[in-house]
Amino acid sequence: MQRKVLIVEDEPDIAHLVQTHLNDIGCEADIAGNGAAAMGLFNKGGYQLVVLDLMLPDTDGLTLCRKMRSAGDYVAILMLTAKSTELDRVVGLEMGADDYLTKPFSVPELLARIKALFRRMEALQNSGGESGGEEVIERGGLSIDVAKRIVKVDGKLADLTAREFDLLLFFARQPGRVFSRIQLLDKVWGYNHDGYEHTVNSHINRLRAKIEEDPAAPRYVLTVWGVGYKFSEDQE
Repeated sequence: MQRKVLIVEDEPDIAHLVQTHLNDIGCEADIAGNGAAAMGLFNKGGYQLVVLDLMLPDTDGLTLCRKMRSAGDYVAILMLTAKSTELDRVVGLEMGADDYLTKPFSVPELLARIKALFRRMEALQNSGGESGGEEVIERGGLSIDVAKRIVKVDGKLADLTAREFDLLLFFARQPGRVFSRIQLLDKVWGYNHDGYEHTVNSHINRLRAKIEEDPAAPRYVLTVWGVGYKFSEDQE
């Protein structure tokens, strides 16, 4: 099945460069140069991925990302940003972006990120189909509705981003098993590049802030010093 991608980018040269390379890997890619055009195309549906620039002439990518996330069906979002501060990246991820790439970027890395998002989507779909109808995972006071992508802690809804949900689900399915940061990048993010281990740390910290009563003394996602992280066996 051919993948459909929406490119939201107001710089024509960049937009057409991305479109050309997406066509080369078998994707059908549409281009929108502003937020209004993007939402017009997006609302017609059928996209599996949105490549979304943070800075647009009529709105900002964060607002657009929030609108797309509230639209219903899950679509992967890769955010492009000319800004390189940690705050910009964190805000983008909190708004619901699955991944980000800072301009200027190399085409091979962009394609690697896009392919990784597609692989992750396929893996999630396949794991759902192989789970024998698994719908809800219960771990202590934690409840994970796999199909609806809803997490509750002691009965209260936890507002997780797409990546935080995937990370928590990966841990909860394998309690007690220790994973290094590099392994988590490979298994949850779908890529492994030197220097990106800090991405795992920041996601773990934000996940704990949302599901742990005391993030400094977590009961679900535990640190194994010198190795990585694991989901507590005590919550089985």
